[in-house]
Amino acid sequence: MLRILAAGLFLLFHCGSVKALDFHLSIQPVLPKADILAAYSPLAEYLSKQTGHNIQIKAHSNFLTYWSSLRQMKGFDFTLDAAHFTDYRVNKNKYTVLAKLPDTVSFTLVTHEDNLVLDAEELILKKVATMVSPSIGALRLLSLFPNPMQQPRFVYALDSFDAAEQVIDGTVFAAVIPTALVSTYEELSSVLTTDSLPHMAFSAAPTVPVEVIEKVRMALITAQNSAEGQAMLDKLNFVNFEPSTNRDYEGYMALLKDTLGY
Repeated sequence: MLRILAAGLFLLFHCGSVKALDFHLSIQPVLPKADILAAYSPLAEYLSKQTGHNIQIKAHSNFLTYWSSLRQMKGFDFTLDAAHFTDYRVNKNKYTVLAKLPDTVSFTLVTHEDNLVLDAEELILKKVATMVSPSIGALRLLSLFPNPMQQPRFVYALDSFDAAEQVIDGTVFAAVIPTALVSTYEELSSVLTTDSLPHMAFSAAPTVPVEVIEKVRMALITAQNSAEGQAMLDKLNFVNFEPSTNRDYEGYMALLKDTLGY
């Protein structure tokens, strides 16, 4: 009888310890929903294999739905997104930053090379493309025109590539796009570049077990050291993930202060 009981306890303990859990990884919608799912599936597959848990990408239609879901913590076990959202969740929902992409990001206001603009005020009442608020690009653009009576006519693009191409084909007069993207279009001319901020962070909700968080953290920051990890990074066009903490994103939630629902 004791032998049977011991065997039962052994099976119960070990079965429970290896049970795979389901988690969602939300990616900020810098691309259309279908493109996010396709682009970031290698990351979810890599983390699932490295942790033994089922991690699936949660994509969102645009930044409005993303912001709504973020505030309700729907599908946000893990996230990979911009500095302002990361700091918001750290402060409001006790998330933990695990890693980040290297370097910083900034945004540049661009026009067609044939349309010389020396000052942003020249764009008042002109069409300017950006992704919908509260994307960083939209927030940076709004900060340039705090007076609602003296603003451009905002045109919301599907993504930053779409915004740049609208400038080139003349649909809009200007656009706000990531600075790293500017050099890929010979026809674009830069008007101004915003202050830089930390690159995207990978963070975890307080509801995720600590042991799972640590497995994910290690899988990210050591990815470049294994063939599987390097293959994942290559598919995403990432160099690596580097260690990071909540402190790296401190203060950036202030960019959201005028956003509805803040």
